[in-house]
Amino acid sequence: MEELIIPTTEKNAVVRDWSLKTQKEKGDSLVEGCIANLPEYVTVNVRQNNLEDLEDMTPTIEEYAALLRVNNVQPYKIYVKEPKPLTFKQKLVRFTDMADAWAEKQIKKKNETICIPWSFLRDMVLNHPDMLKRVNLFALAIYGLVIFPKVLRHLEVAVVDFFERLKQGINPVLTILAETFRSLSSCRRKGEGRFIGCAQLLNVWILSHFWKVERTPFHMFSKTFAPLEVYLEKEWPKEVTEQYWVSVFQNLRAEDITWRASWIHPSVLLYRVGDQDWIPLLGLWEGIGYASLLVQRQFSSRQFIPATGRLTQSEFAFAGEGYTKRVRDTTKSWKKIHLMELALYADTLT
Repeated sequence: MEELIIPTTEKNAVVRDWSLKTQKEKGDSLVEGCIANLPEYVTVNVRQNNLEDLEDMTPTIEEYAALLRVNNVQPYKIYVKEPKPLTFKQKLVRFTDMADAWAEKQIKKKNETICIPWSFLRDMVLNHPDMLKRVNLFALAIYGLVIFPKVLRHLEVAVVDFFERLKQGINPVLTILAETFRSLSSCRRKGEGRFIGCAQLLNVWILSHFWKVERTPFHMFSKTFAPLEVYLEKEWPKEVTEQYWVSVFQNLRAEDITWRASWIHPSVLLYRVGDQDWIPLLGLWEGIGYASLLVQRQFSSRQFIPATGRLTQSEFAFAGEGYTKRVRDTTKSWKKIHLMELALYADTLT
């Protein structure tokens, strides 16, 4: 029997005291000595923020869940790759109802990555006699080409493993966010690189917080408003260069930022799991952690010093010695969920 997930909801003031105490005891792994530069009981007025006060912004589980509107999932059930999955060929045979020889012919190797070309899958989507198979194969293609585009115009084997587990009620948001953080972290560390994540979803998130810069329409909260649908229906300029976005971010002012996206009104925030002081995530290729307490003002909540000890050591690849233990430990951590009641200010967005 699968172990139950136990959620615990705590008062904002209780979490604030715990976070301050934990940070003092364990230190800050993000910037050495940064706590010494902050008042002991720092708070940030959501209505009068500026970029000098705890200027972190990041996509969150709550925001991505609101954007994707994923139904029929267990919100805190994390994806973990099966220890002994079927071979890629066996998976293709089961997915497509084709013969072993056909499946083996489609499998390619690109830069040490096992994958299949989109062109072969497209033919199956268009011509498979089973309509349900067509729909499932098309959904798989979206996950492989749009959400986890590791190899351009190809679907990687890890995506197929992940897609199979969706029917078990896992929350895809946790995996999507893990790969978003992993890829952004890699690009930042190297100073260059290709973003291997859902660029469209990240773009919608960016525009939701910087809509004043892009002069996109503002929408008040509504259960019927779907930001992704608006994004898909909008006509975007065909030539938007990298230099343009660099200029946008370099010239951001405090008044340009909408800290809380208009389409989300959460009452609680997931801030840690298990015995961790933050949230460990498992992606398709690596594990990584993030601290949602860094960005409380994205929910119109009082900002306080977040617990971030050992956060910079949270990233690890699914390879090498000891990684399976870290995966098991992370999986076990997600059996105990810690939520915090948000201390909301007046409903101000900037």
